[in-house]
Amino acid sequence: MTSAIERLAELVIGSVESVAPGEIRIQLELEAPHTTALNTGTPSSFPRLNSYVVIPNEAGATVAYVHWIGIERSPYPKRAGLKDFGLIDLPFPLRKMWVAPVGTLRSRRDSASGTVKYELSRGVSAFPSVGDQVLIPTPEQIDAIVGGKDSEKRVRIGASPLAADAAIKVDPDKLFGRHLAVLGNTGSGKSCSVAGLIRWSLEASKREIGGENPTPNARFIVLDPNGEYSKAFDDLGGQTRVFRVPPVADDVRPLDVPAWLWSGHEWTAVAHAQPGAQRPLLMQGLRELKGGNIHGVPREAIVRRYLGSYVIRIVALLNQGAPAFSGSVPARFSAARLLEGIRDDTLAFVDDMDVAYHDALREISVAASQVLDDRSSGNGYFNDFSFDDLEGVRDQIQALIRDLPEAVELMGTSEDSPTYFDVNQLPAHLEQIATEQGGNLAAFISTLGLRIKSMLADQRLGPVISRDPPTTFENWLKDYVGDDGASNGPLAVIDLSLVPAEVVHIVVAVTARLIFEALQRYRRAHPEGKPLPTVLVLEEAHSFIKKGGDIDALSPSHLCRETFERIAREGRKFGLGLVLSSQRPSELSPTVLAQCNTFLLHRLVNDADQGLVSKLVPDNVGGLLKELPSLPSRQAILLGWATPIPILVEIDELPDAHQPQSKDPDFWDVWTQKSPRDLNWQDVIAEWMPAHPGAEPPIADGGDGPAEPDAPDPLLNILGD
Repeated sequence: MTSAIERLAELVIGSVESVAPGEIRIQLELEAPHTTALNTGTPSSFPRLNSYVVIPNEAGATVAYVHWIGIERSPYPKRAGLKDFGLIDLPFPLRKMWVAPVGTLRSRRDSASGTVKYELSRGVSAFPSVGDQVLIPTPEQIDAIVGGKDSEKRVRIGASPLAADAAIKVDPDKLFGRHLAVLGNTGSGKSCSVAGLIRWSLEASKREIGGENPTPNARFIVLDPNGEYSKAFDDLGGQTRVFRVPPVADDVRPLDVPAWLWSGHEWTAVAHAQPGAQRPLLMQGLRELKGGNIHGVPREAIVRRYLGSYVIRIVALLNQGAPAFSGSVPARFSAARLLEGIRDDTLAFVDDMDVAYHDALREISVAASQVLDDRSSGNGYFNDFSFDDLEGVRDQIQALIRDLPEAVELMGTSEDSPTYFDVNQLPAHLEQIATEQGGNLAAFISTLGLRIKSMLADQRLGPVISRDPPTTFENWLKDYVGDDGASNGPLAVIDLSLVPAEVVHIVVAVTARLIFEALQRYRRAHPEGKPLPTVLVLEEAHSFIKKGGDIDALSPSHLCRETFERIAREGRKFGLGLVLSSQRPSELSPTVLAQCNTFLLHRLVNDADQGLVSKLVPDNVGGLLKELPSLPSRQAILLGWATPIPILVEIDELPDAHQPQSKDPDFWDVWTQKSPRDLNWQDVIAEWMPAHPGAEPPIADGGDGPAEPDAPDPLLNILGD
C-alpha cells in the first residue's frame, strides 16, 4: 500500500529555482515526463502552456499557470544522488518552466464523507521558497481549480482542454450579477456562447426545480439587431416571446415600443428638437397631452388654440395681399377651404363648450357660411374674396378668443410620465401652442411637426411606435419584462433587424430604460426591498454604446450610450444584469466596459482590441491573452468575478437547431447546387411591402398604356381651367 508521502513524491516534477511576485522559475527533474504523466493516478498531459501546477507551502498550495517552457544548458548534470558534480565539463540540457502565481488551493476534510475537498481562493497567501517542490495537480485538485467551489458549480458552460477536460461550471449570481462581456471576432463562436449561456442557465434551473414541467422564474431579454436569435429557442415552445416589426407570423408578436412611453429626453432626440423654441414647446406639448389624459384639459382652452390657428392663417393670407385669396382658382379655393373649416369646426365645438360660448361660436359659423354663400359661383367654384370678408371673420374669432380661458399647465404632470396619449395628435397640438403664443413660433414649430408626422407615417415604424389599438403599460411590462412567476416564459427576444436605422437607437434606449426603471420601482414597492433578477442581453453592443463624444449631446446614439452607461453603473443594485456581445471592444464605451466584472474572450485579431482587453487582467496573467489571435472557434478565455482564476474553456457545442443564425454563408455549396436556394422575389416583396392600393404600378395591356382611373379627381376639376 502506497503511503501519503509516497503518493506526494510521485507527483513531483521539479523544484523552485527563483521567486518573484509575478513569476516563479522552476527547474524540472530530469526524470519528469515529457508528454504524458502517469504518476497522477490516471494518464494526463504533462503541464503545457496555460495549464496549472501546484506548489505546496504552509498556507496550502500556491496555484500557478505555465507561461514559458524551455531548455537551458548547464555545465554539469544535477542528477539526484550523483557524486561527480563538477568533474564533467560538458553542457547538459536542463528543462525549465516559468509560471505565474494566481491563487491558493486549500484542503478540508468533509465530515460527512471523510473525503478531502479542495477550494481555490484568489490571490497568493504565502509565496513559495527556493527549493520547494512543484507538483502536478491531481484530478480532484484540477476540478477545484477550474470548477470553483462546490456551492458555485451550478451551470456547466464547457470543459478545460488544458486541465484534463475538467468541467467548467459557473455561478449565475456571479456571471450575470455584475455584468458580463462576451468579446470576439465574427466566426469565433461568440453568438453561440451567448445563446448557450441562456439555454444552459434555464436548463440547470429546471433540473434544480424538478418535477414534470418546471418553470424557472427567470427573465432574459435579448436585444437582437440582426435577427439571429428568433429561431434559436423555438424548442422552448411557449416559453419564448419573440417580437418583430410587423407584419408578423402567428407565433411572433408585433414589436411595440409606444411613443407615449418615451421620455421628453427621448422625444427631443428622435424629433431633433432644437434648443430655443422647439424644445420648450415640445416639452409643453407632451406635458399637456399626457396631463390631459389624466386630469382633463379644459375644452375651452383647446378650442382657444384651434381658433388661434385660424387667426394666424387668415392673417397670413391678408399679409400676402389679394393674390393670396383672389385672382386665380387655386387662391380662391384655398380661402374657401379655410372658411369652410372655420364654419364646420366652430359649429362642432358648440356641443362640448359651456353654454356661455354657444352664441359666439354659432355667430362665427354663420359669418363664415355667409361669406362662402356670397362668393359662391356654383359647381364648387368661387368668385374673388375681399379683405373685408376675411377681416370680418377674423375679428369675430379674436373677440371670442379674448373671452376663452388659457390652458393652465397641470401640476405634477411630467413629460417623462408613461401616460397614454394619442401620438398622432402631437403635431397638431404643437401648432396650436405656437399659434396661441404668437410671434414667429409657428414657423419654428412647423419643421418639428413635419418630422414627427413623417416618422408616424413610416410604414415600418408607425405600427411600432403608435400601434392601434394601443396596449396598456401593464401589458407592455408583462410582455417585455415578464409576468408574475415568469408564467408567460423566461425569455423575450426583441428582433430589431427591420427597425429603421434612424430610430433603432431610440427603440433600444427606450426599451432598456423602461426595463431598468421598472426594476427600480419594483424594488421600492417590494415589502422587503428585494430586487427582481433580470438579464438584459445586447448583441452588437459596439453599435449602440460607442465610445467618444457626439457633437450633439441629444443625438439618438448619445442617448443610447447614456442609457446603458447608467444601467452598467446602477443596474446591479436593482437586479438588472447586463450581457454585452461585441466584435469590436475597442469601440465600446470605456464606462460600460469598466463596469463589466466578467469577460468571455473569444478570438481577437485586431491590435486595438487586444490592447484593450490586455488591460482587463492582472499583469501576472497577461500571458493568457497572447493566445487570443490563435484561439479556435468555441474556445475562449473566461476571467473575472465569475471564476477564481482566468481559465481557457472550450464552450459546449450547441446543436444546429439551437444555434443563432450567424453562420458563414456557404457560397460554394450554393454555387454548385449542393444547397438549393429557391428564389421568388414576389414573396420577398409581399413581406417587405404589404399590398395596398397603388402599391404596384399599372401594367400595360397590349401596349395601350396604363389603365385609366375609375373616376376623375374632383380636385382637378376645381383647380383646372
